[in-house]
Amino acid sequence: MKKGLKVVTIGGGSSYTPELVEGFIKRYHELAIKELWLVDIEAGKEKLEIVGAMAKRMVKAAGIDCEIHLTLDRRQALQGADFVTTQLRVGLMDARIKDETIPNKYGLIGQETNGAGGMLKAFRTIPVILSIVEDMKELCPNAWLINFTNPAGMVTEAVLRYGQWENVIGLCNVPIMAVKNESAVLDKTEDELFFKFAGINHLHWHRIYSNDGKDLTREAIEKVYGPDAKPEKMVQNIKNMRFLYEQIIQLDMLPCPYHRYYYMTDAMIKEELEEAQGEGTRGQVVKQLEERLFELYKNPNLDHKPEELEKRGGAYYSDAACEIINSIYNNKGTQMVVSTRNNGAINDLPSESAIEITSIITSHGAEPIHFGSFPSAQRGLLQVMKSMEELTIEAAVTGDYATALQAFTSNPLVQSGDIAKALLDEMLEAHKEYLPQFHHNEIVRA
Repeated sequence: MKKGLKVVTIGGGSSYTPELVEGFIKRYHELAIKELWLVDIEAGKEKLEIVGAMAKRMVKAAGIDCEIHLTLDRRQALQGADFVTTQLRVGLMDARIKDETIPNKYGLIGQETNGAGGMLKAFRTIPVILSIVEDMKELCPNAWLINFTNPAGMVTEAVLRYGQWENVIGLCNVPIMAVKNESAVLDKTEDELFFKFAGINHLHWHRIYSNDGKDLTREAIEKVYGPDAKPEKMVQNIKNMRFLYEQIIQLDMLPCPYHRYYYMTDAMIKEELEEAQGEGTRGQVVKQLEERLFELYKNPNLDHKPEELEKRGGAYYSDAACEIINSIYNNKGTQMVVSTRNNGAINDLPSESAIEITSIITSHGAEPIHFGSFPSAQRGLLQVMKSMEELTIEAAVTGDYATALQAFTSNPLVQSGDIAKALLDEMLEAHKEYLPQFHHNEIVRA
């Protein structure tokens, strides 16, 4: 038996934490975690205490030997850690709501990871993640960082490129949901199929093969997106608008649900603005949902993950993080879709870029399965978005206003010129508290 592990979860007061604990309990026979440290900031102290108490009840009910520690001292927690997971939100839910509502004022997409909102989230988040990496270099230099803080792809690339930290894997639940839904549609088990994903986070495509080598992609397209198909809602936070069938046929690959923002921009904006006037933005809805979840978590008799957590929009995130840790620790060679360094797997992107791709997870991390080159339709959008990501990451690290403006104008979901500039200025001001890198610089915006 290997030594007991120390795992640190930064953002431990998150509503996702019970799923993480459940995942570790489920794997305890092969992944013996001796210490689980849940870390948060002062503003998240109440939630940390609520979810931490629930985590302790879950561990006790499972009858496993795992100590749960709660702390606001990140450095204390990181000392000697084997794995670090990050699930933080800089500025909490109120910052997400600003990311949604401010672009909406300009008639633009307001979304957590896409458009202007996604870029502002990157501006706030990347410096914090890089500061965590600096602590890890000192306190746990051999640890692995498993990140599911959004925007997960940009965060992963920032850690690789600017943090100079190789032991990092980014994670998203969207491919997981696709595998589950499309396996069911094809009337197959997941083990009977091979899903080949490639792209970047929230902008990937995939093909499906049977274990005997038959390409089932077209059959899946017909059943999921065909004229007679009944649309299935795969991701909680995206309107399940029907794609243009002819376009998906031409792609000859299954798209990510987030492609609706790029393939059907006008319709998505219209729907988003109507929802904002009705039940509110997704962030406002989630804020209410989280309040209900934490009321459930306060129940001293609740010692398991409640079903309501799946409505939160991040189902399977935390369980997948547990499986990544398990596969690294036990060199299992599990096949998963993750964000990792390209290393030539996608010919159309720089080798040092972070991509989201089907990979084999072993003791030395994620080994991406070679994909090759994309056809024109996918390649063009992919390269534009990767360029935008590179500019956004650079702006987040340097606080350079002109680079941030260039990132805005290169994003298909943000208009160029005066609108982009006005939107950027308003969002930088709205999030000023969390953007010291911009506001400590002398910049000219005239």
